[in-house]
Amino acid sequence: MASNPPGAAPDQSQTYPVTPLIRFTLLGLYLALVLPLPLLATPTLRPWLIAALPVGFVLVSALLSERVRLDQEGITVGHPRWCAWLLRRGWQLRWKQVEGLTSLGTSQGGRVYYLRAEDGRRLLLPQRVDRFPAFLLQVQRTTGLDLSAVGRLTPPWTYWALAALTLAMLLGELVVLAALPTASVPGLS
Repeated sequence: MASNPPGAAPDQSQTYPVTPLIRFTLLGLYLALVLPLPLLATPTLRPWLIAALPVGFVLVSALLSERVRLDQEGITVGHPRWCAWLLRRGWQLRWKQVEGLTSLGTSQGGRVYYLRAEDGRRLLLPQRVDRFPAFLLQVQRTTGLDLSAVGRLTPPWTYWALAALTLAMLLGELVVLAALPTASVPGLS
């Protein structure tokens, strides 16, 4: 990352996607939870579930494709073009409109932070982006806000634990599927 003096916008556009640990853990969890469903379904429902699996995977992928872009003008949060038409959420804020930072506690004991804009909007500061310290440093340098107290929404160990459980679930499902005789699984013989 280029080193910009305090108060200077980024020299070039920088993009921060959702951190891969979170993205791949949640995609794996989706697979672990829904892959067994067609095997457990009635024969009439099975084709519908098989058809829905990839649709759901694409939808979850789209939700996890959110990215944050910092450039000379400001900060933009949104999705890539391939799914932006479906997920019309997102926001944009010019650097000169940033007025302050508001912190709120969550019901799980974490903290979320909102950028306050001149027009009264409060926009959620992304806390699940890749290269989070570099992201915070650039926002702090550009806006002049003190972001030293801002941390990730959840500590990385929680996603590492979820990733381990997801992997265990997927491996368990593979073992069970491999042990089943194909004749006992209707529709797979």
